[in-house]
Amino acid sequence: MRSRYSAFAVGDADYLLRSWHSSTRPVRLRLDPGQRWTRLEILGTDRGGLFDTTGTVRFRAHYRQAGRPGSLDEQSRFVREDGRWVYLDALPD
Repeated sequence: MRSRYSAFAVGDADYLLRSWHSSTRPVRLRLDPGQRWTRLEILGTDRGGLFDTTGTVRFRAHYRQAGRPGSLDEQSRFVREDGRWVYLDALPD
């Protein structure tokens, strides 16, 4: 989760695509250069340990866009694919 947030913060779309599950990965990803990610809060986790194959992370990511603050709240699902953790999707609220 933190590595994906960092990739958003530095604009590394290639890493984001590589860390996305093959069944839900978009063909391409366009990041907004006017959006500056400023802080990540991990609000909770479920599973995702050494012996797990799935896990969820609830987070709040803060950003600034056009001089205004904003935030994104999400509960993300992660799964192991080929032995590494990848982002699957966001759970509905």
